[in-house]
Amino acid sequence: MDYINSVLTEISTWPQISIHPHRFGGKEFHFNRAEVGHIHPNGILDIPFPIPIHDALLADGRAEPHHWVPSSGWVTFRIRSVNDQTHALRLLRLSYLRYILKTDAHPTDLLNHESEALNLDPHLKSLLQKFIPASSHRAPAAQYS
Repeated sequence: MDYINSVLTEISTWPQISIHPHRFGGKEFHFNRAEVGHIHPNGILDIPFPIPIHDALLADGRAEPHHWVPSSGWVTFRIRSVNDQTHALRLLRLSYLRYILKTDAHPTDLLNHESEALNLDPHLKSLLQKFIPASSHRAPAAQYS
């Protein structure tokens, strides 16, 4: 599926992301040792989230419960079209943000930039703010592309 290859190509360009074989087929994406998500050959994308983010995504219909473990924090999204590919990357970016915010030199600026780029609603943005370290200090704005 070209949609899957496009997702793989895009996510491979994100800083600190590595791609590995998934034990049930497909590819999984890691930020250091943490799994950001994985994609199966049939276009099923599975992504782990903390329960509050999981619940917000399900409530808005942006994802469905995980196809094997529906009561976990994992969500499933099925990639079948170009529009689905775009949404899949958005969901993966949300998962990625949880990790990059913890390590970025200017996490508040990064979250503001990503919130605008992803058109995040205030509730989802507030849930992601919890991943900014308390010790993070307000520094001059960084440039993100």
